[in-house]
Amino acid sequence: MDTRVVLCTVPDAETGARLARSLVEQKLGACVNIVPSVRSIYRYQGEVCDDAESLLVIKTAAHRFCALRDWLSEHHPYDVPEIIALPIEDGAPAYLKWLAEQCMPEP
Repeated sequence: MDTRVVLCTVPDAETGARLARSLVEQKLGACVNIVPSVRSIYRYQGEVCDDAESLLVIKTAAHRFCALRDWLSEHHPYDVPEIIALPIEDGAPAYLKWLAEQCMPEP
């Protein structure tokens, strides 16, 4: 099973919950954890920014990543959202099977 963890920062947990629910409802992600408080320091438009954000940890099947990325890009409030996919190298077989099943489109 080819699976991914996708990281995406959002301005707050409420926005994250809205996006997470939609991702799971559409079977773009099997599960989304919302880390409610992270501090992000980054450079954007020539300035160093220091912002409080929330972090989405999205588990998905590799074949759903492009659709997930495109949907998040369209619905995310940021002009340039962080959307980073990391391969899941190994895991509990039962969990990985469940993850893959949750990302299968309805027939």
